Amino acid sequence: MSNNDLGPGERTKVRRLPGKANYDRETIYAILDEARLCHVAGIVDGSAMALPTLHAREGNTLYLHGSQSSAVMKAVVAAGEAFVTVTLYDGLRLARSGFESSIAYRSVALFGPTVELTDLAEKSRILDMFVDAILPGRASEVRSMNEREVNLTMVVAVDITEASAKISSGPTEDFPEDIDLPIWSGTVPAALIFTNPIANVDGAMASGEIPVPASVQRLLGQQ
Repeated sequence: MSNNDLGPGERTKVRRLPGKANYDRETIYAILDEARLCHVAGIVDGSAMALPTLHAREGNTLYLHGSQSSAVMKAVVAAGEAFVTVTLYDGLRLARSGFESSIAYRSVALFGPTVELTDLAEKSRILDMFVDAILPGRASEVRSMNEREVNLTMVVAVDITEASAKISSGPTEDFPEDIDLPIWSGTVPAALIFTNPIANVDGAMASGEIPVPASVQRLLGQQ
């Protein structure tokens, strides 16, 4: 493992289709940053459970966001370690057989020790980072979180010590005997898109005079 690699580790080494594996730190970071949400797993009352939640990365630390009452988040803090996955769905890879057909995707699986943030100022900073991870520039457009809101939210820091990416892309991999079959094969790309924003019509918004903010305009490619 080079200094720029986060694997292969014993628990994140890709064994099924290892040719799709990537352990490069920057590749893993890029997938984590593009993903809109993650899944974190823990053992709750003797049963394995997974929770979809928001995440944001700073350096080699992945921050997880959840309710103070979340059983899974409490479990990963108590265990002192988290297992986190993200997946980007990039489309369909349609082969000439159902067996060889699959999806195009980029995924990451990672392990790391956990620490719950308790310092009010640091939690506030990280929660603003969450807002901007979801919609860049939004944190400066909204009311700052108050102390009660910060205390109601659990923020868990995960130091990424072991990770792997798995990437499936490109042409389909048909069996040689299927190549000449008169069956369409190829890739159908998919992408997350945002459509026209729908404004609330209550309070100050009722006048209809508050413009769409710059963060949303950038999201829609209008700025």
